[in-house]
Amino acid sequence: MGKLMIINGSPRAPKSNSKQYIQAFLSAWSGAYEQYSVLQRQHAACMEQLKECSDLLLVFPLYTDGLPSGLMEFLKAMLEQPTAPLTVHVIINCGFREPHQNDVAIDMIRLFCKRGGHKLGSVLRMGCGEAFPTTPFMGMARQKIQKLARSIQKGRSVQLSITMPLTKGLFLRAANRYWLSRGAQFGNSQTQMAAMDIEGP
Repeated sequence: MGKLMIINGSPRAPKSNSKQYIQAFLSAWSGAYEQYSVLQRQHAACMEQLKECSDLLLVFPLYTDGLPSGLMEFLKAMLEQPTAPLTVHVIINCGFREPHQNDVAIDMIRLFCKRGGHKLGSVLRMGCGEAFPTTPFMGMARQKIQKLARSIQKGRSVQLSITMPLTKGLFLRAANRYWLSRGAQFGNSQTQMAAMDIEGP
């Protein structure tokens, strides 16, 4: 294969989990590659670099069951400035426990590939993706990401999934503790976070 372009599609790219997942990927990657963050908003320059690439890796979090807006903007730019056919790979993570929650977003990438004349290659669906980097389970995620990297390197397409080995009850308790602590950081009580009121003008 030729050069790989790695796209960080996270709105928090410099401090994102996607960045950590890219680092885990690169620890098993020995080929030529370029990196680009959609936050740079220099899509035209990235399109020029893509002309030297055979493969594209999109790494991003699930946003409202779809793609982050910055990544959508980048993919739109790709359709407006067509490149040679690429093999598009995906590492997508969501905060839900079930990896299949990512499937709608993957279908969106599949549609993008069809419209742009590209091929969908390897995919890693991650459940609990927001939590892995801060837990001992990150080692499990790293192994799966590295398996994806080796498969791409060998020109094979794989479909992988991973989530934390937690029961639904344990996951819900851990998630509640996390969000309550996050709310407290911003001065919000549990009652305020559960309210359905929308902030006024």
